[in-house]
Amino acid sequence: MAFVRPPPFSWQLRTRSLALGEPTLIMGVLNVTPDSFSDGGSFLHPERAVQHALSMLDQGADLIDIGGESTRPGSQPLGSQEEQDRVLPVLEAILCERPTSVLSIDTYQTATARAATAAGAEIVNDVSGFQWDPAMPQTCADLRCGVILMHTRGRPSEWRTQPRLNQEEVVPLVKSGLMQSLNLARAAGIDTARIVLDPGYGFGKTYDNNYPLLAHLDELLTLGQPLLAGISRKSFLARTLSEIGPKAPAATHLADIPPEARTNATLAATTAAILAGASIVRVHEVRTAREAASIADAILRSL
Repeated sequence: MAFVRPPPFSWQLRTRSLALGEPTLIMGVLNVTPDSFSDGGSFLHPERAVQHALSMLDQGADLIDIGGESTRPGSQPLGSQEEQDRVLPVLEAILCERPTSVLSIDTYQTATARAATAAGAEIVNDVSGFQWDPAMPQTCADLRCGVILMHTRGRPSEWRTQPRLNQEEVVPLVKSGLMQSLNLARAAGIDTARIVLDPGYGFGKTYDNNYPLLAHLDELLTLGQPLLAGISRKSFLARTLSEIGPKAPAATHLADIPPEARTNATLAATTAAILAGASIVRVHEVRTAREAASIADAILRSL
């Protein structure tokens, strides 16, 4: 894989547009959940969630992705009302403090997408790629919002027992799945200028299956849409770190490397994704990602 500079793209959102291509945009993760794999419970209280969002914006986040339901392996679906009870007060309070902020709602549920955009969200980030709620494509078409379609293999409740893919199967499977999501979007009348694609690292891909997806990320650019890479703190990074053995402090098992200890690995993988063609990176630690992206962008400008 050679370094890849993504083509310029004007991403049309609900009330504005964002220029994609260079510099890389940084999406800060805000999990308003008790059980997310990385920071579950840390920002469940609305005041803490809002302060964290403002801090990420101050550190250089271009947009904030707010989620109320964990999609960690083994997690169970959340009712849309409970999801809205978690995210809407936070979304509204952020916009009260920073009215020009670009906010994304991380949901696959139609009711939450409608409520969040009514409250000011610009983007619907559907981790199912329009697969889990059949009404979502038409809903997003009606809302005329920005859309992120992610590839997911199966449901969180199935991931621990899914058969492992062969390495050569991963990229074709993801590419085919994203094309299906794109077709659903187009059939509903969603303009492709509103769509960003996400390969879904960790979502139904077992540990080492994620590396070919990272090494060949540029192949997904042939679908004609900008790419978002959400690699931050993922367990496949911890699995690789755990194999270092004695060189890592007491790290002989995946559990020995908690999410907050995966910063360096996250930066390495995130930088690789930018150099492979990602226009947006979704991260927990904004300042370090901003710095890494600035170096990667400088490399790409030199191509």
